[in-house]
Amino acid sequence: MPTVGGRRRRRPADARDDGPVGALRDGSASDEPDADPENVARAIALRKLAAAPQTRAQLDDAMARRGVPAEVRDRVLDRFDDVGLIDDAMFARMWVESRHTGRGLAKKALAHELRRRGVDSALVDEAVAQLAPEQEETTARALVARRLRSTRGLDAATRTRRLAGMLARKGYPAGLSFRVVREALEREGVDEAELPSEDTW
Repeated sequence: MPTVGGRRRRRPADARDDGPVGALRDGSASDEPDADPENVARAIALRKLAAAPQTRAQLDDAMARRGVPAEVRDRVLDRFDDVGLIDDAMFARMWVESRHTGRGLAKKALAHELRRRGVDSALVDEAVAQLAPEQEETTARALVARRLRSTRGLDAATRTRRLAGMLARKGYPAGLSFRVVREALEREGVDEAELPSEDTW
């Protein structure tokens, strides 16, 4: 490497590797007009996949933003499908499991997130179907139990509204949310007469 004043000159951060893939050292695609589009597409996809699992639509969008032609994107993504580097059905199943377990999200919220990531509706329906109603209700009860103490000191109607609102933001149906919250408050000793009815809260 060249030296300046007896010291090694630092290589620029965006200096290219000598490899033939038409990509920068950090894995991003080269902007040189003569870079092979297929190599650029592969470099973009591999960089994205190294960071986190991706859907086909997410990778296609990343390539499109870098100007990769549609036919090249399709060809590269088909190849990635064939070798198992992308699998939207598996992505959706794993997403449902991890986001329900980690964030307590219900089917509605999970389906919304998957569709935003370009997963086909049939695959979304199949993935969220693995979440049994009993499991969804158990998770809703656990979420309410964790938040119950923080609402103490408030009136019953406000507690109901806040706890049910928390469940609604996570995609739980209104009927389930109201029932789970009401039961939790009754177990805590709140007088049933103080609780709002489902059609008024």
